[in-house]
Amino acid sequence: MTTSHADSRLFSQAREWAAQDPDSATSAALTELVRLSEDGAPAARQELADSFNGTLQFGTAGLRAPLGPGPNRMNRVVVRRAAAGVAAFLLEAVGETAPGTRPRAVVGYDARHNSDIFAEETAAVFTAAGIETFLMPAALPTPLLAFTVRALDCDGGVMVTASHNPPQDNGYKVYLGRHAVEESGRGAQIVAPYDARIAAKIDAVGPVDSISLAAGGWSVLDRSAAEDYKRATSALAIRADFPARDLRIVLTPLHGVGGETAVAVLNAAGFADVTLVAEQAEPDPDFPTVSFPNPEEPGALDLAVETASRVVADIVLANDPDADRAAVAAKDPDTGAWRMLRGDEVGALLGAHIVARLAAGGEKEGDGREKTHGVFANSIVSSRLLSRVAAAAGYSHEETLTGFKWISRVPGLRYGYEEALGYCVAPELVRDKDGISAAVLIAELAATAKAEGKTIFDTLDELYLQHGLHASDQLSIRVANLGLLSAMMNRLRVSPPDSFGSSAVETFVDLSEGSEKLPSTDGLLYLTRDLTRVIIRPSGTEPKLKCYLEVIRPVESAAELPTARQAARAALDEALDDVREALGL
Repeated sequence: MTTSHADSRLFSQAREWAAQDPDSATSAALTELVRLSEDGAPAARQELADSFNGTLQFGTAGLRAPLGPGPNRMNRVVVRRAAAGVAAFLLEAVGETAPGTRPRAVVGYDARHNSDIFAEETAAVFTAAGIETFLMPAALPTPLLAFTVRALDCDGGVMVTASHNPPQDNGYKVYLGRHAVEESGRGAQIVAPYDARIAAKIDAVGPVDSISLAAGGWSVLDRSAAEDYKRATSALAIRADFPARDLRIVLTPLHGVGGETAVAVLNAAGFADVTLVAEQAEPDPDFPTVSFPNPEEPGALDLAVETASRVVADIVLANDPDADRAAVAAKDPDTGAWRMLRGDEVGALLGAHIVARLAAGGEKEGDGREKTHGVFANSIVSSRLLSRVAAAAGYSHEETLTGFKWISRVPGLRYGYEEALGYCVAPELVRDKDGISAAVLIAELAATAKAEGKTIFDTLDELYLQHGLHASDQLSIRVANLGLLSAMMNRLRVSPPDSFGSSAVETFVDLSEGSEKLPSTDGLLYLTRDLTRVIIRPSGTEPKLKCYLEVIRPVESAAELPTARQAARAALDEALDDVREALGL
C-alpha cells in the first residue's frame, strides 16, 4: 500500500520513540502498533495517531491520560520528563525565595498499573537533580500525600494517581509547599501561574537519555507518616460535645487504596461497627466489580447497598480509588429504599455540622488556642445552600472556580466542598479534598442524628425548612471530538436562551470574561427570575460538556416538603429539556 508523507512522518516519530523508550513493554507495543499501521489496520493507525497527537499537557493539577507509548500517553518517558520539569521548577522557585536552601519533595502513589514504577522514577529524577526526596512506603491515599507535604514541610509533592478514572488511565498530581508557593497554597494542588511555569520547564527538558537518574539516595518513609495522618484525622471526631458513636457503617474503597486507612481512622474515632464490602476491599487496578470506579456512577454502590441491607447498616460510606472523595448512601424514610445523597446534600450537611461543632464551644488549635471561625467556601457550580447556612451562622462565604485547587486556596478556609463529592473538613491537616476525614465527620453527624431519633434526611429537611428547599441536577454530554465542546459553547454565546423552566433569564454571565472575584474560565451562568440557576462548562478532565442546574423552593412547614420536592423536580426536568434544546440535542 502507498504510504503518505504524514504517515511516513508518524511512523518515523514512533520508531524514534520506541528506540529511546526505557520500558521494553511499551517499546514493543509501539513497534507492533507501527507494524500493524503499515499493514493497513485502521484501528492501529488511529491509536498510533492519537498517541502522537501532541504532547500531554498539564491540566487539573498535573497530567492524566491512558497508559501507553507516545507523548500523548502516560508512560516512563513522559513521567521522566514531567519529573525533570517539576524538579527544575522547584530548584528555581526555592532558589528565588530561600537562596541556599535545598528543596524537599515527597512522592506518593496509588495501586493503579505502573503507579509504583512512575513514583520511583520520579524519586530517582528528583534525587539526581539535588532535591531531598521522600518516597511514601506503600500505595496510599492521595489525602495522605497532601498531608505529608505539610507535615514534612516540603516544597513539593507528587501523587501518581488517576483518581476515579477508568483502569487504563494513570496520572500525576503536583502539590506545592513551603518555599515554592504563597501561604494559602501550601500543601495544595498547583494553579496558575505555577502550572504554566512547570509546563515551560517540562518543554525545555532535552531527550529522555539526557535526564539524570539516581540509583538511590532518596528516603523511603516508614509507616509513621500514615500513623500521624490516622491519629490527626481520627482526633477530629473525639469531642465530648458530640459523644454519639452508635452507628453501623458499611464502607467500600471501590478496589482502591483507602480501605485500610479509612477503617483504622473510623475505629480510632470510636466507630467500631464498620463492615468492609468484601468484594471491593482490596486494591485492584482492574476494578473488576464496577464498570467505572467512580462512586457517582450508576451501579458503583450496588454491592455496598447489598451489604448494608444484609447487615442492617445505618449508612454506607464510599471512597473513590485514591480516597480523596466520599459518597454517602442511607435508607430514605419516605421510600424505604437506599439512596445515595448528592454531593450538594452532603456538602450542606457537613457545613451545618461544622457550624454546630463551632457553636458547641469552638475547636482548638494544637496549642489549645481557639480556632478562628474562618471562611466557608464551595465551587461556583455547587449549591447555594452552604452560603445560606454560613450567613445564618454569621460566617463568611466565598465561591471559587471549579476544582479543589481553587477551594483550598481560599484565605482563612474553615470548610470547603464541591458537588463532585469533594470535601475539605480539616484544611489545617489536608489542604485538599479528603474522603477519609470527611467520612469521619459524616459518621459523626449521622450518629448524632440517630441518637436524637432522626436520620440524615431529617437533618437535611431541617436545613430546607430554614433556608428553602435546594434541588440540583446535572447533565453530562460526552463527545468523541473535543472540537464539539467549543462548537456547543459558541452556539450558546451566539444564541443565548431567554428562559429555563418557564422562568425568564434575568442574569447572564460569560465566565470567560472573569471578574473581581473569579478568574476567567470557560463557562456560562444563567440566573432566572425564580432563582433557577444553570451553569454550562466543558469538563477540565474529560471530553464532556457539563451542565449544572439548581432550583430553590421556599417551604414554611414540614407538611409542605413533599409538594415542594415534586415542584422542584418538575422544574428541574423542564429546565433540563430547555438546556438540551439550547444545545441542539
